[in-house]
Amino acid sequence: MTAASMNRGRETAERRVDHVTRLLGDLVGGLLTEADVTDIILNPDGKLWVTRLERDSECVGTMTAPQAEALIAAIASTLHIVATRDSPIVEGELLIDGSRFEGVVPPIVSAPAFAIRRKASAVFPLARYVERGQMTEQQKGQIEAAVVGRKNILAVGGTGAGKSTLVNAIIDAIVRLAPRHRIVGIEDTVELQCAAENAAFMRATAKVTIRDLLRVAMRLFPTRIIVGEVRGPEALDMLMAWNTGHPGGACTVHSDVSTPRAALTRLETMVSLATQASMQRLIGESIGLIVCMERTDSGRRRVNQIVSVEGFDGSEYQLRTETP
Repeated sequence: MTAASMNRGRETAERRVDHVTRLLGDLVGGLLTEADVTDIILNPDGKLWVTRLERDSECVGTMTAPQAEALIAAIASTLHIVATRDSPIVEGELLIDGSRFEGVVPPIVSAPAFAIRRKASAVFPLARYVERGQMTEQQKGQIEAAVVGRKNILAVGGTGAGKSTLVNAIIDAIVRLAPRHRIVGIEDTVELQCAAENAAFMRATAKVTIRDLLRVAMRLFPTRIIVGEVRGPEALDMLMAWNTGHPGGACTVHSDVSTPRAALTRLETMVSLATQASMQRLIGESIGLIVCMERTDSGRRRVNQIVSVEGFDGSEYQLRTETP
């Protein structure tokens, strides 16, 4: 590729980003710059909703269907796809700031709608969780002890419970408590942040899966492996990586029931997609700490329980509830 063609490609991308920025408008564009905003949603009825840290969702304005349709089409263009009636789903990342975007157009909805999960702009260290009453000093100490002891940590919770934010805090603790460790991270949506001097983060694509990247990670000489979220058979690869010389990692698992046993059951289900063999002993040996996150009715995100996993005895997991 010549320098001239590279420049033309860069200019085209910049024009597309500028076009998206204009179509976002002052309201949505402004919300994307506010540090406490986590989600921006447009419903088919034209109402715009925003969710901020520690606050309930609130309606903040409206967007017309033509405006929303033009915005979704422009974002699709930056992703090199087209939104049509035959292809009505647009998902990817905003080139503006890396926020996750999910847009839908008719006929699967009555009018255009979208949801933006804003990319975290700051890392909240564990100490901040204590200051804000989201975990106790004892719970902070339990997580830090797990980091120092190189226990693998599982953050579990429902949508919007703050799992990824917590993993970023755990990464911050790793950097602070084990600064010489090399961190290799894997995710499919850019949400993790790492200030380690020796780190490599990879992102899955439509053609390169998290399972592929876990195999690559093993050859990148990691000290610790961080996975943004496991949703399928890659759970087995992650557990095996953690259990074969690379302990001290962290990962999130989605579970509407935020309990340790629900997290372990969810892991079992995902592992069963890769093998029919019983892997409960591997799970019991690999997971060291389960941190359960919840989002209260008031929108507050907090740690509601921490449990140490001490193995599997052939019939059940050996769990020890840590003192709150």
